[in-house]
Amino acid sequence: MAKDLLFEIGTEEIPARFMASALKQMKELGESSLKEARLAFSHIHVYGTPRRLALLVEGLAEKQADVQEEVKGPSEKAAFDGEGNPTKAVLGFARGQGVEVKDLAIKETPAGKYVFATKKAAGQGAETVLPGILLNLVHKLYFPKPMRWGDLEMRFARPIRWMVALFGNEVLPVEVEGLKAGRESRSHRFLGQGIVELASPDQYIPKLKENYCIVDQNERKQLIWQQIQETAGKSGGQVLPDDELLEEVTYLLEYPTALCGGFEEKYLALPKEVLITPMREHQRYFPVLKEDGSLLPKFITVRNGLAEHLDIVTAGNEKVLKARLADAEFFYTEDLKKNLADHVPKLESIVFHERLGSLYAKVERVQKLAEYIGQQLGFSPEEIRDTRRAAYLSKADLVTNVVYEFPELQGIMGEYYARHAGENTAVSTAIREHYQPRFAGDMVPQSRVGTAVALADKLDSIVGFFGMNIQPTGSQDPYALRRQALGMVHTILHHNLEISLPYLVRKAYQLLQEQVVFPQDEQKTLSDILAFFKQRMDNVLTEAGIRYDVINAVLAADLDHLSEIRRKAVAISEFRESTEFHQLITGFTRAANLAKNAVKNDVRPDSFTYEEETCLYQEFLKVKEKADAYIGRKDYQKALGAVADLREPIDHFFTAVMVMVDDTDIKENRLALLKQIADYVTGIADLSQLVV
Repeated sequence: MAKDLLFEIGTEEIPARFMASALKQMKELGESSLKEARLAFSHIHVYGTPRRLALLVEGLAEKQADVQEEVKGPSEKAAFDGEGNPTKAVLGFARGQGVEVKDLAIKETPAGKYVFATKKAAGQGAETVLPGILLNLVHKLYFPKPMRWGDLEMRFARPIRWMVALFGNEVLPVEVEGLKAGRESRSHRFLGQGIVELASPDQYIPKLKENYCIVDQNERKQLIWQQIQETAGKSGGQVLPDDELLEEVTYLLEYPTALCGGFEEKYLALPKEVLITPMREHQRYFPVLKEDGSLLPKFITVRNGLAEHLDIVTAGNEKVLKARLADAEFFYTEDLKKNLADHVPKLESIVFHERLGSLYAKVERVQKLAEYIGQQLGFSPEEIRDTRRAAYLSKADLVTNVVYEFPELQGIMGEYYARHAGENTAVSTAIREHYQPRFAGDMVPQSRVGTAVALADKLDSIVGFFGMNIQPTGSQDPYALRRQALGMVHTILHHNLEISLPYLVRKAYQLLQEQVVFPQDEQKTLSDILAFFKQRMDNVLTEAGIRYDVINAVLAADLDHLSEIRRKAVAISEFRESTEFHQLITGFTRAANLAKNAVKNDVRPDSFTYEEETCLYQEFLKVKEKADAYIGRKDYQKALGAVADLREPIDHFFTAVMVMVDDTDIKENRLALLKQIADYVTGIADLSQLVV
């Protein structure tokens, strides 16, 4: 027979940001622990609200599966003497395994005959094993900021106030810091009967729902979104999907009821982001939009309770938002009294990093680096001027009132203030764009000026911290260097920029060196940064569906032009599907294997003694000229196809010519020829990395 298992940990309100991870851990720990304990089950579910984490296992076996284990002992020679009597070694082995010597078996193994003991262990009842599993689960759950309560040493997300542990109809003896599990759960904090007694696990979801607690977070989430859409429709607007906010709201309540509030239309004169940010980030409200995307003077929020007295709840929410918007209006109005450029000198008093100087010093470096990037990308004089201006103003909004109150609006407000001050569109847009991409999946800068400033800003930070030997380690990346490097990679690839990463790094290092003293030299910093970017490039290509061996092949060479690397990866991926691919690999492998022995690279055609040597060299020169033309047009697939034509002359060469002869000059000349061929192909990609 199988029974259901319910384990609920009741707590004070757990922060919403902890919940998704905690439930995932709970499911994984539950599955692994039950499998390790040899307890079969049908399905496992996890449920969560702000006040509870629950594990519900369906069809859990009442008894562990029996186990039979075969243990290898000493060799037959060591186990028995010449007369067949057991030695001390085998007697000790048998005693340790809890079996009689007569029950041991001798089996043939690759190393000879050995003694084996077969141990059989009957499974224990689930009610005996489960308390330890559940107690271990409580202690293994990880939270970013756990807390202690009372005089207890235990840590958990929030204080544990009750526990339910039911296996079928029976309560399991689980105890945590003096708190014993029972069959009593809790209803909604303010609604329902308070104590909810459960006879069995199958009553959990329905009885809690009767008491205004929807424990299934997926059901709760679906209900919330449905109510939001319906409420928005009745108010004449729409709410755009916002998965992050929706998930947070889902874990903030147990019984949702959506309501629509409003604010004064005068606030619509403020920038859209100034309205949405306090609604979304501070109050967890959903802004209501018109069909054209503009804001309506309305918002939707979700209360944790019934639909009774919604007018009072709505008025309270409107009052709170009015105060927020009044502050935002005041801050915005005050900010407009000054030109954005007037704020730049204030950056001298803000430390970017104690070892890298002020924000103003960073702005000066970014100006010069962005100008250099613009020059490399062929910017016109007007674009160069706009790039310098945008870089100069890029951080100015950090000292404005609105950004001080709402830091997430940095760059966004800079664009508004720049436009108000009369800056042109290129400069204003670049101020917003230079922070992009802000997060995974965000847009990269679209304008040329914005792209240059964004790359300069991110690279200045990366080179600065790496130069100070401050690098991401494991899960620690306090300065978001991985995100910034990934943002640079995505930006360069999106625009197919023909720009040398090593040159940019060296330029950034030199600009920083004018202001700070680095503990490590330029070459070491460059090497570390290129290795860092190589990993980011590996991740991007992997996400694009490129095979791991192709990625290894194109990243084996120097990390110079990222767009070139991607083009090569795509070309090799497509080329390996052609019949020419095997020709190329075969010819390259034969040449590369011997080329490793070469000590020089110069070929002397007048030293050839076989026609096949001359033929291979001449064919290589022809193929190289042809392939160079394709490479010049960035057509790497055709370049690889051209190189594949060397297969036949290489075969003839190896059939007729002995490379490793006694004559040193002849041998080195032949090896140099093969090395030139191998090096040329490796310049496109290291084909030895490919798995055929």
